[in-house]
This record gives sequence, structure tokens and C-alpha cells, in this order.
Amino acid sequence: MESCNCIEPQWPAEELLMKYQYISDFFIALAYFSIPLELIYFVKKSAVFPYRWVLVQFGAFIVLCGATHLINLWTFSMHSRTVAVVMTTAKVLTAAVSCATALMLVHIIPDLLSVKTREVFLKNKAAELDREMGLIRTQEETGRHVRMLTHEIRSTLDRHTILKTTLVELGRTLALEECTLWMPTRTGLELQLSYTLRQQNPVGYTVPIQLPVINQVFSSNRAMKISPNSPVARLRPLSAKYMPGEVVAVRVPLLHLSNFQINDWPELSTRRYALMVLMLPSDSARQWHVHELELVEVVADQVAVALSHAAILEESMRARDLLMEQNVALDHARREAETAIRARNDFLAVMNHEMRTPMHAVIALSSLLQETELTPEQRLMVETILRSSNLLATLINDVLDLSRLEDGSLRLDLGSFNLHAVFKEVLNLIKPIASVKKLPVTLNLAPDLPEYAIGDEKRLMQTILNVVGNAVKFSKEGSISITAFVAKSESLRDSRAPDFFPVPSDNHFYLRVQVKDAGQGINPPDIPKLFTKFAHAQTLATKNSSGSGLGLAICKRFVNLMEGHIWIESEGLGKGCMAIFIVKLGIPENTSESKNPFLPKANHGQTTFPGLKVLVLDDNGVSRMVTKELLVHLGCDVTTASSRDECLHVVSQEHKVVCMDAGMPDGFEAAVRLHEKFTKRHERPLIVALTGNTDKVTKENCMRVGMDGVILKPVSVDKMRSVLSELLEHRVLFEAM
Repeated sequence: MESCNCIEPQWPAEELLMKYQYISDFFIALAYFSIPLELIYFVKKSAVFPYRWVLVQFGAFIVLCGATHLINLWTFSMHSRTVAVVMTTAKVLTAAVSCATALMLVHIIPDLLSVKTREVFLKNKAAELDREMGLIRTQEETGRHVRMLTHEIRSTLDRHTILKTTLVELGRTLALEECTLWMPTRTGLELQLSYTLRQQNPVGYTVPIQLPVINQVFSSNRAMKISPNSPVARLRPLSAKYMPGEVVAVRVPLLHLSNFQINDWPELSTRRYALMVLMLPSDSARQWHVHELELVEVVADQVAVALSHAAILEESMRARDLLMEQNVALDHARREAETAIRARNDFLAVMNHEMRTPMHAVIALSSLLQETELTPEQRLMVETILRSSNLLATLINDVLDLSRLEDGSLRLDLGSFNLHAVFKEVLNLIKPIASVKKLPVTLNLAPDLPEYAIGDEKRLMQTILNVVGNAVKFSKEGSISITAFVAKSESLRDSRAPDFFPVPSDNHFYLRVQVKDAGQGINPPDIPKLFTKFAHAQTLATKNSSGSGLGLAICKRFVNLMEGHIWIESEGLGKGCMAIFIVKLGIPENTSESKNPFLPKANHGQTTFPGLKVLVLDDNGVSRMVTKELLVHLGCDVTTASSRDECLHVVSQEHKVVCMDAGMPDGFEAAVRLHEKFTKRHERPLIVALTGNTDKVTKENCMRVGMDGVILKPVSVDKMRSVLSELLEHRVLFEAM
């Protein structure tokens, strides 16, 4: 109150001043009391503010300040000591809280500043994330454009469409004013303008490939900015009104099939590049962005891949066309070969039948004549006729066997046989011929050689006869030795036969046969020719080349069928030679008997069949007469017929055997009618077909119509005797074809 008395006279009246102070203290107190309420509301709503206790302390400070101003209202008039004490207490508390709050603010201001720092850091991070998100969105956009462009580019495999589509899509995606493609010329010294986005540009314009700007682009796999005044970019008319837009160039690798290697990546030639030039519009201030350059680089690589695929497709199409032409030629050649094979088979079938029929007459009548009383000279002539006939029959067999070997239709007729007897039979057959040339023939069978074996007896005998026959034919003096033994495992492998892989086993063994002669010998270079059909060694061809030239060729194929190997050894002319072959034979479980149905048994030497009624059906008069004479000689009662109807008319239950020619037009029908006429098996005669055909079809047809046997022409007396014996004993006999 004393301070009021010190007011200068120029100020308003004391009462007015006191009134203004009174009103001011009231509003100050009101404001002080409202601020804590607002702070309380803020603290309640703010769940993350870390300095709530500071706000409480600051609120107490404000409340005390407000209380001080409020109490001060009572001090403008006379007041009691109690008011002074309260006023003093309020001011002391206010001073204390004010100092504490000031000190606390000093403590928390650095923390508040660090929070501000973190806030700035987070703002920077947020801005960086925004930029990265922008890049991601840009990359996604670029990727979308790349996928779209790749799809458009690879939607075709025509190279012209690929390149034109690339320019159009790039121009549309990047809003280009022009996009061009420069391809290397054939010489590789220039680049030629081949494709443009705008058709008005002169396609065919060329620039040297050694320009610095081109070398710079070709040396990098990145898209590069080049000068708008570069020769490859100077395609649009320059205008003084507008500045030319930025130009970018990128190389496009050109892959060729010659660049591809087996199991390796393609090799790229540094000169085999095309140049793609992209130009932004001249009337804009656009610049190339990084993602646009990346888009251009990716598209260039995709174009290179698409072009390589197109090149591969074009090469594949050319190869396919060439292959189709070759297939057409091969198919034509195959049809011609099949026609030739059919013609050959038809010819062989006809020749087989037509040649065996007269051979049947010659051999049968000669064998009949041989068993009559003859003078020594006559017997020699008859034996010569028989030998010549047998040689001719062997030639026929050789030709037919070779044909069947070549077309793969020949199969081995496996069975158990007497191996020792085969060698002895070969010796008996070859000795008369060798004796004429005064050549001694010796046979040496090893003690460990099995007496019985499983194999094709006929083919084995034919092979041995051919080899021994060659030794006799080409020898004028000296001797011939035949040696047979079981080949040891260590001697089976031979460097001359890399494809021969013998496998030892307890169920089979390998027979080794060696035929040595002291004949003319052979030059070693001529030895391989001996196994070629219709060929002779040149050194022997002019001296002694009688024969068909088929023997050793057929032997080689027979030996191969028997899983063996054949070869000839000779030191040269005049030193003789040795033929060696190895064949695989099985070991039979029971070796007490041999299966040998086609050679006459010892007790059949003079066997006859008196009173056996036989009907001969043959439309060929000569063949019918020959067969009848053979049977009559064996004591049979023979009736003949020349047709099916005649046969069915004369046949009766008294006939035990019917021999018919399988080559008759109605021969098979006659067999069927015989089965119909004689329904009971014991009343029906045995039906045997005489045929000159060696194919399996004939044998199968004979079995189909119910025939009991098939006999291959020609037939001698001994063979007919053996056939009748086997037929009457077993009631079935099918000779191997």
C-alpha cells in the first residue's frame, strides 16, 4: 500500500490504479487456474508423453502463481495479519516451486533437444523411404514395360517382325521421336540403316563401322548417350527453333548357329553387333532417366535372344525340309528295295521249284541206276552223274540259304545229334573226291570232344563240308588234316573278331575246327575277299575258280548264327593255308542217343517195304514217274494220280501213304478232302508232301491242312528209304527247311 503513495502526480488517480490492478490480478489468477486444467487434459489424452511429472510440477507452479495473485486481491484494502501470513506463505511456496521448475527444465531441455534430433532423423528416413519406394515403383513400371515388350517381341519368330515390333513398342513406351536399327553389312565394314520407326527415313543408308562413336557403343554393354549430331543420329531435320532431344545408342548382339558349341555357351564375336539408336522429341526438355536406360538395355538383350531363337528356327526349318527330302528319297529307295527283294524272292521261289524238280529226277534215277548191275565204267559214270547232281543241288541250297540269311528269315534248327558221326560222315563224303586227286585226308578228334551236342546238325555239316571242300579243291598235292577239339577259354578271344564275345558256361562249349592243307596258299591281303559272296581271291581266280563263290560267305553267316567266328591263316602263295572256325554248341542232358532223322540208320541199309501200298499224286509226269520208280524199287505197291479228283477216286483204306506234290494248284485242297473222306485217323493214309520250296510258308501250309510230313526235293533211294522208315515208325516227319 505504501507503494501506491509513491505514484507520481501525472499518473491517474490512486483509486483508478488500484481498480486496474485489482481487475488484472483477477484475470491473471483466472488464467493461471485454467492452464493446469488444460495441462491435466493434455496429460490424460497423451499416452506417450515421457515427462508427465514435469507437467505436474509445472502445473503446481502455475497454481501457486495464480493463488498468489488471487490472495493479492485482499491486499488492496486494509487487511489482517492472517492475510499477510497467507500471502507470504503463497509467495514462499511459489518461489520454491519456481526454482525447482527452473532447475528441472535445465535438466530436461537436452532430452527434449535429442527428441527433436530423433524427429529430424526420422523425417530424413521417411524421406529416404519415400525415394526408395519411388525407385521401386519405377522399377515395377520398368519391369511391366519389359514384360510387355518381351511378350510382344517373342510373340513371333520371324526376325523382321521381331525388329519392327521392337521399334514400335519402344517408341510407344518411351514416347520417342525416332528409333532406328543399324545392321552390319555382309562385308562387316559398314552399318546399314535397316529399320526405322518413321517410314520417311531413308532405309539403306550406310555409315562406316569404324566410327569412334560406334566403337564406343560396341565396346560397352550399357546404353550410352551420344551426340545428336552423330552420323547414326542425324536422321531428323535440324531446326533452329528447337533444340534436338537427347539420343541414346545401345548394341544388339547378333547370335548365329556357328557361335553355338556343344555343352557350352555361345561365343560372341566382337564385330557381330547391330546398333539401336533412340531419340527423344526435339520440342521437349525431357532427359533420359536411369530406369529408361535400363529398360533399353534389357530390351536389347531380349531382342538378341529372340533373334537367336529365330535363327535356330530358320535353321531347324531348313534341316526339316532337307530331312523331309531325304526321307522321301529313302522311302522311294526302300520301296524300290522292297520291290527288288520281292522280285528276287519270287525268282528264287520259281527257280527253286523248277530246278529241284528235274534235279529230283536226275538224282533219283541215278541212285536207282547205281543199285543195278553195272560195269566198272558204267558205275564210274553213274557216280560222276550223282556227284555232279549233288554239287548242283548244293549250289541251289547255297543260293537259297544266302537269300534267307540276308533277309534274316533263316533260323537254326536246334537238336541233339552225334557230333563224332558228323565228322565221320564229312570224311566219307570228301574221301572219294580227294582220292581222285590222291590227297590223303586225316581226321583228328580230341579225346575231350563230347560225342553228342545240341545245335543245327545240317548247318554245321554244311560248314565243315564247305571248308574241307575248298581245301580239296585248291590243293594239288600234299595232305589235308581235319582237327576238332574243345576251345579253351584263354584261346577264344581273337583280335581279328572284336565283336566276338564268348561266354563260358556249364551248359555249352565252343567247338574249334581246323582244316589245314598244303595247297596254293593265299596272299594275306586277299583273305578278307574270300568271305565276300560271288568273289574269289585274285591269285586263284585265274587258276582254279570253279564254284559259285558262295561257300565261305555262307559259312561265315552260319558261323555267326551259331555265335562263332571264322577266319583263314596263310603265310603266302605256295605255303598252304589253314581255315579255322569256332561255334557254340550245347551239352545235352542225356547223351545216350543222337537225333539224326535224315541219315539212314545202319539197319536200314537194305530195308525194303514189300506190299506197302502208296499213292503218288503229281501233275508233272516226269516227277510222278521218278517218285513211282523210287517206291517200286523199295518194294512198294504204287498207284499214281495226276489230279485231285483222280486221287480221291482211287484212294482207299488199303493205301498207307499218299505222296503228293505240294506245288500242285489243288494239292492242299486234296489233303483237306482226304481228311474229310477218312474221318478216323487209323483209316486215313499218311499224307506226305514232296516240295521244292524251302520257305516256311510252304511248311506251315502243309501243317495247316493236316499233312503228316514234308520232304524236300531232290530225293534219292537212300533218302526215300530213310523217310519211309521214319514215317512209318513215328507217323510224322517234317524235314528242316
